[in-house]
Amino acid sequence: MTDSDAAIDWTGQKKVNLALQGGGSHGAFTWGVLDYLLEDERLDFEAITGTSAGALNAVVLAEGYLDGGRKGARKSLARFWRSVSDQGALSPIERRFFHAFFVAFPLQTQMAYWWADLITHYASPYEFNPLNINPLRDHLEKMVDFAKVRALTELKLFVAATNVQNGKIKVFEGSELTVDHVMASACLPNLFQAVVIDGVPYWDGGYMGNPALFPLFYKTACPDIVIVQINPIERDEAPRSAHDIQDRLNEITFNGALMSEMRAIDFVDRLVDAGILSRDEYMRPFVHRIDGGGLLEAFSAATKLDASWSLISQLHGLGREAAKQWLDSHYDSIGKKGTLDLRMAYT
Repeated sequence: MTDSDAAIDWTGQKKVNLALQGGGSHGAFTWGVLDYLLEDERLDFEAITGTSAGALNAVVLAEGYLDGGRKGARKSLARFWRSVSDQGALSPIERRFFHAFFVAFPLQTQMAYWWADLITHYASPYEFNPLNINPLRDHLEKMVDFAKVRALTELKLFVAATNVQNGKIKVFEGSELTVDHVMASACLPNLFQAVVIDGVPYWDGGYMGNPALFPLFYKTACPDIVIVQINPIERDEAPRSAHDIQDRLNEITFNGALMSEMRAIDFVDRLVDAGILSRDEYMRPFVHRIDGGGLLEAFSAATKLDASWSLISQLHGLGREAAKQWLDSHYDSIGKKGTLDLRMAYT
């Protein structure tokens, strides 16, 4: 047995599938969750489905697995998130362009925010970025050996993107993943040109699946799904400013597909429980959630574009603590029942 096999085939551990939401820099919360779960060692992962920042976390973790098991995955995630911060490994030229799009303008000056907002609302990336420069893509290609990601067969990966032409979700699997598939999953259309794969243009997967859960039903045997949610479903106050209204619309949009899938799961679960559908033919999933929504509600949606190390490290700490509390509270239920009330949370 190789080191990577030993790192994934942990005896005595409970197996789960992970579903990782996208949300820009708020994906550092998910990094914290993964960091704790990898360190704790009570859980084994059969599959990870991710969108946007969730997809980034998934492929970085996968490469680390193959190189060094749990420790390798933790090291790889830490190296990646540190590198994309403003104190990381980006060159000065990369950092200047990166910050133009990925640092929260309200943290600098309101005028800078207005200027960026004006550009993205009245010009397309085909106009203000005709060369399609994307330093995140170049940096990800340097950081992640995708040949290793494709070679990892013990951990199943699913990355979602949105087909621009037909509006349908497209799920790419681990054996085919390249940097383009991940960047398609993270392609915000007001900032970057669509990512073209095999002649088909793709945008951010969050529009149609954030994250996509259905691959876990058809292509895994594990009934337990742990959703790491970073987009708040509820906010206590209605937004009033123009950009706060737009931010809230984005949150609702990027939660919409997940809410639809959860309502469908709840509907099927009730039919299975009532004996209308056979348990032999339909999986009865056990759904769990490590919810960053409440914790991240204190952060404006604009901070999803903040690449500062101070924010990233803060979110990482919140993710670790949330994972610890959830696992300590619900470990005994894994493999036996879900710990998320779908009807209350999503209907």
